[in-house]
Amino acid sequence: MGIKNVDQLQDMHLDVLKEIGNIGSGNAASALAGLLNCETDITVPVVKLLDFDDAVSFVGGPENIVIGMLVDIHGEISGMMLYILQHSFASRMTSSIFGTEIEDIFNMNEMETSFISEVGNILSASYINALSSLTGLAIDISVPNMTVDMAGAILSVPAIHFARIGNKVLFIDDCFLLGDKNNKIKSNMILVPEMGALETLFSKLGVEL
Repeated sequence: MGIKNVDQLQDMHLDVLKEIGNIGSGNAASALAGLLNCETDITVPVVKLLDFDDAVSFVGGPENIVIGMLVDIHGEISGMMLYILQHSFASRMTSSIFGTEIEDIFNMNEMETSFISEVGNILSASYINALSSLTGLAIDISVPNMTVDMAGAILSVPAIHFARIGNKVLFIDDCFLLGDKNNKIKSNMILVPEMGALETLFSKLGVEL
């Protein structure tokens, strides 16, 4: 049985997507450890199916200024990934590498911008590699398109683009532990797959729709 939008997904489908999120988060922690050259662990990620409005609330509300990293997914499945990075996350990243924190995310220098974009690329690739390994599908991603704006404005992009397939997104709340358990940073990943991509994904995993 086919589905027309994500609102029709059942618990077993959500469990599969949550497990993919768990594996992707573990891969992301390993990738960050290599980038930052320090021990990096991750708590069990919180994976939810949320309305766009609820997703905005989870990242601090519509007026909260954040860094958005938009990544297009293409290949045998297609869709969009959106990373939401708080100012504190970006500052902790640059402090680990350059020894200085970002004072104003609206005025990052070229080195900071390039580095944060690379972090987004590494995080995105970690999830896509997990998805590709589990399914055997050939999946590619674009270079992250980074912007700094209010959370409501940033999330309006996928909300408008994917309105035809429903008002829900897969929301992953990650908490990374850098060096010790008291050094926590959080990031949020929002996955919005095309409906054809979900059908292909579940078919490869032997899960009926």
